[in-house]
Amino acid sequence: VSSLNGKSPDLTAGSTDAFWSFDSCATILGQPAVQSLEEDAGHRPEQRRSTKESPPPNLVLKNLCESFLMQRNEKRSSGSEEICSLHSEKLKLFCLEDKQPVCLVCVNSQTHVNHTFRPIDEVVPSYKEELNTALKSLQEKLQHKEKMKGEFQKTVKHIKSQAEHTERQIKQQFEKLHQFLRDEEEATITALREEEEQKKQMMKKKLKEINRHISALSHTIKDTVEMMKASDICFLKEFPVSMERVQISQPDPQTPSGALIHVPRYLGNLPFRVWKKMQDIVQNTPVILDPNTAHQCLVVSDDLTRMPSHGSISLEYERDTGSISVTVIASCTLPLA
Repeated sequence: VSSLNGKSPDLTAGSTDAFWSFDSCATILGQPAVQSLEEDAGHRPEQRRSTKESPPPNLVLKNLCESFLMQRNEKRSSGSEEICSLHSEKLKLFCLEDKQPVCLVCVNSQTHVNHTFRPIDEVVPSYKEELNTALKSLQEKLQHKEKMKGEFQKTVKHIKSQAEHTERQIKQQFEKLHQFLRDEEEATITALREEEEQKKQMMKKKLKEINRHISALSHTIKDTVEMMKASDICFLKEFPVSMERVQISQPDPQTPSGALIHVPRYLGNLPFRVWKKMQDIVQNTPVILDPNTAHQCLVVSDDLTRMPSHGSISLEYERDTGSISVTVIASCTLPLA
């Protein structure tokens, strides 16, 4: 700054001091920087003659020019939205037809012929109010979505609870059937073992009887053989008795009827007979209640066939109708013919 004859240059647009200082220091700052500053001031100098000797650079003036360029760019970037891109004038009016801000020059242009204009400060409040109304509606939709989200999350938990409860009921129902089948199996096997023991005892009696016959015959044969080895006189004396003993015949023991296990009694149509017995503990209910359609104050039995009457149930009173109405949708399953 001191190199410019002790006078600080005026860097505002249209200042001759700025032109003089930029022209005299072109070789110091560099031609691109000086040209940018001159174009911003609206001045385009003629082609300068190059000098043989270049003066020493002035760092103070260079830093000052760079600071000016930086401030100008910041002002342009911050105020670009308020300046008309066509006429570089400040935007003061709003075109109601085109829905965009315009400058005073745009009002008289061909583009906006017969258009209606309003000051921006008058249009902004009404538009903000309109947008605020739409925003409130959007916020209400957001609250509704959040509420639906909460309901969906509750439904997910309820589905899990339903699945766990239903699984327990399924296991309990099948456990009843399994227990019934185990009882039937045990009863059938017990009856089989009782018959087995009875038939075995009967055959043991027959075995004892035939063992006595075998023992008697063995003694007779042994005595007869011994008598035949005796002397002739003794043989002749004992002959009538021995002959009588040999000729005595005893009926052979017969296998009693029904001595074998009555297998068809146990295996014949076994599944069908068990199923017939199972009907005594299993009932077909044509009407089944759906707990998903029942009021939250109602309780449906685990088998979905009735609503327990014990306990107290509080129902909400409908003020509009003056009555209490409870509805439970039931699904009907008819037995096959």
